[in-house]
Amino acid sequence: MKFIKKFVRDTKAATAIEYGLIAALIAVAGITAMQSVGTSVSSTFDKVNENLNQTAAPAAP
Repeated sequence: MKFIKKFVRDTKAATAIEYGLIAALIAVAGITAMQSVGTSVSSTFDKVNENLNQTAAPAAP
């Protein structure tokens, strides 16, 4: 019984859980942002590649 009372009064565990939740939220936000940026960068490289291929293609006689 003393263990339960001591555990309930201990605020260190609550602080650690809060920090863990904040870190998880930041990680989710970072992953979402990186996916969005990655898609945009991929699209840009595809456009550049397409334009380079059109420029490098030999002219039809």
